[in-house]
Amino acid sequence: MAEVIITKDNFEDEVLNSEKTVLIDFWAPWCGPCRMMAPVVSEIADELPSVKVCKVNIDEEDELASKFGIMSIPTFLIIKNGEVTDQIIGAVPKASIVSKLGAE
Repeated sequence: MAEVIITKDNFEDEVLNSEKTVLIDFWAPWCGPCRMMAPVVSEIADELPSVKVCKVNIDEEDELASKFGIMSIPTFLIIKNGEVTDQIIGAVPKASIVSKLGAE
């Protein structure tokens, strides 16, 4: 499944009302580590159908970045039942993200 692009307009429907666990990648096109993590995020989206993988471009959606206190990117939030359950900051191995998703 492809990543879902999140905006302030679809955030509630796609993230807060999701029945699946949601992984949100806060990123920007100019961020080297973000670009490095993009293929990893795509792999997770393809390999874990139980997880909804979303991306938030912080340059276009600064309100969402502010709402979650995003200070560095990439930052990954894991949301279950509308609540943030975990956060990962920086470029990390795929296995680190997958294990926090509980979808090994």
